[in-house]
Amino acid sequence: MSQDHIKIIAQNRKARYSYFIEDEMEAGIVLRGTEVKSLRLGRVNLKDAYAQIKNGEVFVYQMHIGPYPFAYYGNHDPLRPRKLLLHKHEIKRLYGKVNEKGMSLVPLKIYFKQGKVKVTLALARGKRKYDKRETIRRRDEQRDLARHRRNYN
Repeated sequence: MSQDHIKIIAQNRKARYSYFIEDEMEAGIVLRGTEVKSLRLGRVNLKDAYAQIKNGEVFVYQMHIGPYPFAYYGNHDPLRPRKLLLHKHEIKRLYGKVNEKGMSLVPLKIYFKQGKVKVTLALARGKRKYDKRETIRRRDEQRDLARHRRNYN
């Protein structure tokens, strides 16, 4: 069994703070040549990105892939909607879950896997303000505990 070579390009750290992650899945993404070259340079931002299902297809919006600096002509639109590649049964399952109250599709990370660009898509439920405060409190406690352990040893 071969080990998959994965090179993470970008992660959406804000998503784990703003959402409860219910489920994750891997999806391919339809890209243009200059977009792939920009991704190899790490010119991508997932901060405000989200996905929606339209006409039985999944598209990701607000994923900013910067223009490729060495392209003479034919550069891509940095914020264009990009189609995600999923099986029909996966799309149907996501469609059923997204129609529940408060569920969203959020890209968590984008990476190269065996030369292909993949996106980890999360089925997420939005956190309320008090949930976010709880997350911050728990993270601070973990940090203090780790600092105490380091100083003790």
